[in-house]
Order: sequence, then C-alpha cells, then structure tokens
Amino acid sequence: MVRSYALVLALLAFSGVARAQSGSAAFGFESRATAQVVQGTDTLRNAWAGGFNTPQFSTIDLNNDGQADLFAFDHESSRCYTFLSVAAPTAPNGRRWQYAPQYESLFPSDLRGWALLRDYDCDGRPDLFTYINGGEIRVFRNALVNGRPSFTLATNQIRFTGNFTGSANLTIGGYNLPAIQDVNGDGKLDIMTYDFVSASFIEQYINNSPGTCGSALTFTLTTDNWGGIQSCGGCAEFKLNGQQCFTATRPTHTGGHSLLLVDLDGDGDQDLLDGRDNCPELARLLNSGTTAVPVVTQVGISASFPSAATPARVPVFPAGYSFDANFDGKPDLVVASNMVNNVSDLVSMRNNVQLFTNSAASGAPVYTSQPAGFLQNDMIDVSEGAAPTFGDLDGDGLPDMLIGNRADRVNNVYRANLTYYRNVGTRARPVYQFVTSDYLGLAALGLQGLKPVLVDLNRDGALDLAYAAWDRGTNIIYYILNTAAAGRPVAFSAANAINFKPQGATTGTGLLPYTKDDMPCFTDVDNDGYVDLLIGTNEVREPGMALRYFRNRGRGPLDSAFVLVNNDYGHIRTATGDRPANLSPTVADFDGDGRPDLLTADATGYLRLYSDYRAQSSALFAERTDLQYNPLTALYEPTRLGLGDYAHYGLAAADINGDGAPELFVGTQAGGVLSYGTRNRTVTATRTEAARALALSIYPNPATATATVETALPTRVTVLDLTGRVVQAADAAQRRHTLSISGLAAGVYLVRADGTDGAAAVQRLLVR
Repeated sequence: MVRSYALVLALLAFSGVARAQSGSAAFGFESRATAQVVQGTDTLRNAWAGGFNTPQFSTIDLNNDGQADLFAFDHESSRCYTFLSVAAPTAPNGRRWQYAPQYESLFPSDLRGWALLRDYDCDGRPDLFTYINGGEIRVFRNALVNGRPSFTLATNQIRFTGNFTGSANLTIGGYNLPAIQDVNGDGKLDIMTYDFVSASFIEQYINNSPGTCGSALTFTLTTDNWGGIQSCGGCAEFKLNGQQCFTATRPTHTGGHSLLLVDLDGDGDQDLLDGRDNCPELARLLNSGTTAVPVVTQVGISASFPSAATPARVPVFPAGYSFDANFDGKPDLVVASNMVNNVSDLVSMRNNVQLFTNSAASGAPVYTSQPAGFLQNDMIDVSEGAAPTFGDLDGDGLPDMLIGNRADRVNNVYRANLTYYRNVGTRARPVYQFVTSDYLGLAALGLQGLKPVLVDLNRDGALDLAYAAWDRGTNIIYYILNTAAAGRPVAFSAANAINFKPQGATTGTGLLPYTKDDMPCFTDVDNDGYVDLLIGTNEVREPGMALRYFRNRGRGPLDSAFVLVNNDYGHIRTATGDRPANLSPTVADFDGDGRPDLLTADATGYLRLYSDYRAQSSALFAERTDLQYNPLTALYEPTRLGLGDYAHYGLAAADINGDGAPELFVGTQAGGVLSYGTRNRTVTATRTEAARALALSIYPNPATATATVETALPTRVTVLDLTGRVVQAADAAQRRHTLSISGLAAGVYLVRADGTDGAAAVQRLLVR
C-alpha cells in the first residue's frame, strides 16, 4: 500500500511566514518580472506583459504624477493593460513605457467590445466610453480617489435627437469603433461612426449639451452621410453622392469600421482615417470642405496612407489611435488590428501594432514609420495562444523555457510552433535567451493549438516531451521520450512522437478528449509514483465536464497506460454554476504547506486555487479566486486575465530562481506570458515524535554528485520535487543510503524516509 506523503510533508519546515486567513498577510500571487528575457541583443523591458493581439489605446494619468500613462484594451480577449510613463535617462526622449498591472483592476471588470478614454466633463481626467447591449454606448465618469482613477457609471445609454420626434438610443453596432472627439471645435466631445444597419454611411452626432463643457452627454444627429461618401463592398472602395464605386474591388467585407479624426492637411477641420473589417488598409478621407459642410472628393481618398512607401497596414481591420507614443510632446499615430478573433482570417498576430512618429511641431502631422511591433517588440509574443513549460533542456542544471502557441502565419502557412528560450543566467538569477522559434521542426507538421509539457513520463530521471495539438481535424496528445541520460542535454526526435491511446475506463467511454485547445497537465494525482493526466477540455461529444482525470496504471505500454477515473474531476464550476470554458490546469505546492495544490484558469479570466486538492472531496473542490495581491490597494483581488470565448490560457509552474518556491506562468491568448511570484507561503515546523525518532540526516547538503541519508532505524528513501513528483523511487529499507543525484537538475528536493512501522520524516535537499 502506498503511503500518502501529504501528511508527512505537512511536518516539513519551509522558508516563509505563517499564513493568515485574510488581508495582505494571506497567501497569494503577485505579478513579478521573474527573469530577464533577451531577444537577439535586446533585453525585453516588458517581457512578461502578456503580448498584444487587438489593443485599443488611450492615455490617462494613472499615478497622478502629471504624466500621461497608457491604457490598452484587447478587443479579442477583453483584457485591460496599463503602462506607466517612467523616467529613462538612456531612452531617446528620456522616458519609456513600463508595464504596471496593479492599475488594471481600477477599470470595470465587464468591459467588452471596445473601450476608449475621453474627458467629457472637462475636469482634466479622461472618462471611459465603452460598448454595451449589442452596440450602444455606456459612460463611466473618472473621479480621483486616493490619488488614483475611480470609475463610476454615468449612463448606460447615450441618446440623441434628430429630424424626428422625441429621442432614440445612439447605437453603433457590435463591430464599429467610433471616433469620440471634438468635431466642431467647441470643446465638447462629439461622436462619429458608421451607421448601425448597413455600415455604409458615416453619421455625425454633435454634442448639444448646455454650457461650455458638454457633460450632459446629449447629442443631435446632424448628418447621416458625412462628406457625401458611402462605403462600397470592397476594401478602400467608396462612392460619392450616389455615383459609381471607385478603386479596385476586393473581397466583400463584413461591415465593421473604425474611425479616427485628425487634421491631416492642417486646414483647421477634421479629416478621417477609416479602417475596415477584412481589409488591411487604413484609408485616408480628407475633408476639403469645412467643419460645418464636410466634402470628400475622390482625390482626397487614399489607401496608401501615410505614404505609398510606408503605408499603414495590419493583416485585418486596422484602427488608428493618436497620442504621444515616443514622449516628444507631439501626437503620433499607432495602428493596430481591431478584429474580433482570428478564427477565419488565420493571420499572424506578431508585430502587428505599428507606430508612426510625428515630426511636425504644429499643423499637418508628418508621420514616419517605425519598426513594427510597438510595445510588442518589448514582450514575449508568439502570435496567439501561448502555452509555456519549463525544464532543463541543455543539461546545465537550469530550467529552460518552451512556449507553444495556437498558431502563427509564416511564409503564408498558418501553423503552430515551439519557441525555445535557453536559460543562460544563474540558478538565482535566470536569464532567458531566445534560441529558435521552431524547436524540433514541429512547424512543418502543420499542427495548431500546440500545448507542450516537459515531464519524466517513463521514470528514468530524464525529462520527456508531451504535447497536445490539433492535427488534421482532431486533438491528439503526443509524447517524445528522451533518449539521453538524466542530467545530459535532451535528445528528442519529432519522428519518434507517439500518441496516447488510453484503454478502458470506470466512467464513460475512457477516450481522451479531442477538441482544439485541450490542455494536458501531467502530475501524480494518486501519489503512487507515476504521473497521471489531468485534461482541461471543452469536449461535449464525450460525456464529461471541464476537467478530466486519467490515472496512470503503471504497467503495460506507456501509450495505453492512462485510464479514465473521473470525467468531472473536482466538479469545477463558474460563479454562476456553469461549466468553465477553456479550462487550463497546473499542479504545484504553491502555498508551501507541503501538499500539492491545483490551479486552473478559464474563460472567466479567473485563476482558481484548490489547496491540497488530493485531500478534498472528490465531489466538489473548494476554491479560492481572490489570489492576486495588488500592492496599490494592499488587497488580494481576482485575476483579470481577460474573458470570453476567445480567452485561452496555458499554465505552468516552475521554480526558476532556486528559492524553493514555484513561480507561476500564464500564457495568454494574445501570445505572451504573465509571470507571478508567491507571497506568504506557509511555515509548518512541527514534527511528530515518531518522525523525530527516525533522526533523519542528510549530508552533504547542499550536494552535487551524491548525498548520504542516515536514519536511526531502517527506512526506505524516496526523492521528490516540490510538485510532489517522484524523481527517485524508494529503495530497500536500511539505515544508510547513498543517493546518486548527478542526474538531477539544480534546485530544492524533498527526501522522504519511511520506517517499517509507519513513521516518516522529510527533509529538504539542495542540489547544485
């Protein structure tokens, strides 16, 4: 009978402080840049910010220092990003953008579609305009509370008047991104957007609020055909006053438009930059008339803006944003995709945010294209659907990093790949150096949704590689055994990949889920020394729910060793009792009590912690979601990873800095990785009399090649890592044991001694 080591590990003292039940002294996670990341010769300054896919940009002073900081809202995953403007003496204009996630929770948690910051009440603080109810506009007023922005709902519905009786809801639709700016120069915010029904005509809503500010948010529709121009069916295709469409016809678009008002020719009135769904161009529409009577002519329309040599181009649906991006005091132009998702377009989401700096001190802007990837090129970004895993690949004892992705389009082929970052730092100070974006050449296989896991599957002490992938219409979990000895550089061959074929079951059919984005986690669930398999899945064709448990029988061929035990493991549900979508699991002893914890992420954007999950009832796991410590508020808050059907995450836990505590890494839908450290891990220092009687002793400690283990009575000795995985199985009962540890990666391990009478003791062993 295998003895549960969970109770034994509870006797072990870990470094940390005692856990409180609430407040800032409780256990949790805190956003930290846990390692430097180097790409070529550049150290990524915001490496762990999580990547960009479809960011919408606005400026706001977040820390009340008089500097304009940056807010970004991702259209696809509904995630907020906040960046501070900080002093940087070596930067070209003395400042740079620094990722500051502590401000993200200041914004409403249910933002969807679009979010733009604009000051409507003239108090100098930008307020929040955002999508609601299928295309209407709601507004939050920004008030300064404790020196920080605080958003209070001002209205759930903007209304307008026109050439009709009464008033109506101002509705712009679900795909349009409006221009909310002062159109006529009276200091009040107006609204311009394409019409809700056909997305063919530009409508202009002038703010007619009494007074000089416009804070009443009352509007009048002054024209439903701005400039006499109508959008036609193709990209950059228009017609004027009912005439024939002009410019080359392209594939029919789906109707969404983005608008930005800028005086592009310096004549004092506002011109338009128009982006369109399914199109790459940002079209320029010059107003050759006046503010009161706008006129657009064919010559004023260009699909090669700002120049034919360097046009603004993103793969799909460009949107423009005007702000000082390079800290020189002049408004620049940033262009990013505003697509809803990449399900049909299948384009690359890397380096698709463009910066055009403005060199004109006044008058018409003069835009100059900068290297692609504004802010993206300072982050880890593998296009979309990042899934990290960690392990020593090169045999130097330091954990390296692999990142799978949903896919990326390279050389006109949309396929997944593995990106390899080698750890070239030290045990205490990891530094991840980019090596290749196509580790093992898996890109040639045409897979999608690649989710890698480095794990010792066959118990030989060497890391193997498992990965889930969408392969020719079904999701398959493959594994590649490492043919190198433990402690040596890994030897993987993609040609040797084998897929798992679980046989038999006690519940349901026993088949592995086979939907895209299934998330595997290999961990020893039943504590028998063999890694089992937890799978987060959206599968509905086979009976079961979001998390499924397959036990490793420990016998027979590895490809058929896993058997379904529970197809609704933990009965994990959302706050509304629904099945969580896009669930991703990982297991480690996060809270430091010596017992492994289960952590999940899902499409609600929450991390959910199930402490000591082995000891929980199999019917329903108890969860905690207030996990992220915010130093700004000194409170634990639910995570804000993003939400919705297109929010997918990949979780990984690894002690990358040798401090004995696992760091948490979250791969995002936007193709980047977030990193967290733990706070306030538990101390459990009490030892039972039976454990003391064993008098467990380990020397030398730290050790490099071998270590001696001595006990007062005969014991069997097992070595485990901090996740509870057995790395050296128990040997025969005796008083002295010689452990060969040359094949173990550097780090902290647990040595467990089990006596023949049931007594047990555990100590830490530091391997160098």
